Amino acid sequence: MSLDIAHREREGIILIDLKGRITAGDEVCAFRAAIENATASAGAKMILNMQGIDYVDSTGLGSMAMCAASVRKADGTVKLLHVNHRNVELMMMTKMDTIFELFDDETDAVNSFFSGREIKRFDIHAFVKRMREE
Repeated sequence: MSLDIAHREREGIILIDLKGRITAGDEVCAFRAAIENATASAGAKMILNMQGIDYVDSTGLGSMAMCAASVRKADGTVKLLHVNHRNVELMMMTKMDTIFELFDDETDAVNSFFSGREIKRFDIHAFVKRMREE
């Protein structure tokens, strides 16, 4: 399955909608290129909408970490939206949840870039509790 990437903007925040898999090969190359294009301006603020991502392999995880580092180096910020249960677990196991701020709601993710706006952050403890109950 290929990786489909769509860009949009909301209140000056770049939203990148991803669908498919972030895996070694063409998908990782496309992912890196999309992030590189989005960070063309210093201080880019972006949200990666992972709702359509069903699988991320180790190369994909590495690419995500490298892209987060390059965005930060350019004085930007990248956050994740709608990460599925499997990928949240993967991020927790690999400590990637310390690199990215996660959100379940697009409005909260956008609002997190603005001081004074009310947001509901992703609660990793509640996620773990829900997983144990299931």
